[in-house]
Amino acid sequence: MWPAVPAIMNDMGTLPIVLLALFGLAQSTDQSAATPPAPRETPETEVVPTFRTGVAQIAIDVQVLNGKQVLTGLTAADFVVYDEGVQQQLLAFGRESEPMRLLLLLDVSGSMRKHLQQMAQSAKQALRYLRSGDRVGVMLFSQKTKIGEDFTDDLSLIERQIELADWDESLGSGTAINAAVMSAADYMRDFTVPGEPPRGEERRAILIVTDNLGMNYQIPDSAVLRRLFGLDIVFNAIVVGKGKRPVPPPDGVYTNPDFTPSDVFLFAEETGGEAVKAERAGETFRDVMERIRARYRLTYRVPEAPAGSFRSVRVDLSPAARQRFPNATVRHRTGYYVQ
Repeated sequence: MWPAVPAIMNDMGTLPIVLLALFGLAQSTDQSAATPPAPRETPETEVVPTFRTGVAQIAIDVQVLNGKQVLTGLTAADFVVYDEGVQQQLLAFGRESEPMRLLLLLDVSGSMRKHLQQMAQSAKQALRYLRSGDRVGVMLFSQKTKIGEDFTDDLSLIERQIELADWDESLGSGTAINAAVMSAADYMRDFTVPGEPPRGEERRAILIVTDNLGMNYQIPDSAVLRRLFGLDIVFNAIVVGKGKRPVPPPDGVYTNPDFTPSDVFLFAEETGGEAVKAERAGETFRDVMERIRARYRLTYRVPEAPAGSFRSVRVDLSPAARQRFPNATVRHRTGYYVQ
């Protein structure tokens, strides 16, 4: 009978182990069902991008003139776009369809009074070129700036502000054009209508009316252009009186870099707008307003490029369109900074 005792003890010793193993397996199964799997850790070499230039888009505002006539019936097939010399495929094409936000930037220094009066006389006719959904604002400037009228679709308010445009002491003496353009661009960027959600894609334009006479202090043209490029603003100018484009100093002549002469012609050329020397501001106001509204918008994918780099852009008519309009002029911004 002795030999039977160890056999019984071995069987008794194995049973608790089996039971414990089965119990532990059941617990493990319950826990795995109740606890979700741990999230996958992103390897250090894997970057989850929030923005890539390769998937961003850039819209180029384009105007086409055949002599003095605006060409308005072109299609996407009539354009070719080059980014750093490489032809791009258009993703979208617009023709006067997007709403526009236009800021009238009025020089109210002493020499401008009669020109603004002429402009006021033609304001009603000039503003009729705007469309439903467009908004216009008025900013006055001399040495400083102030808002005459916030962006609105009530054009009667804009007409009234042009009539009332005049210098006051709060604006100081002198004409600081570059500072005014910077203020205008920032105002366009920051303006919102209380209680109204942000609007979709819209065109932005500034129309300055000035004699282009003035000196800028520590605000170089390059800083102004970068702001205009960054906010996709087309700059236009009506230059009246004795105003003209400044002549570069002769080679070898020292000039203080802190002081630069005003050059609204440069801003218009670089952003794809126009600068017109006007004998009568009223007639020119009508013509420029018509051309500001009659533009195209070409959108393409931004090629991969380092953030902050500048990329040159060239837009032309397609060979077939160029045959139809051999002397046409195409206006557009000269480039953009990669965000």
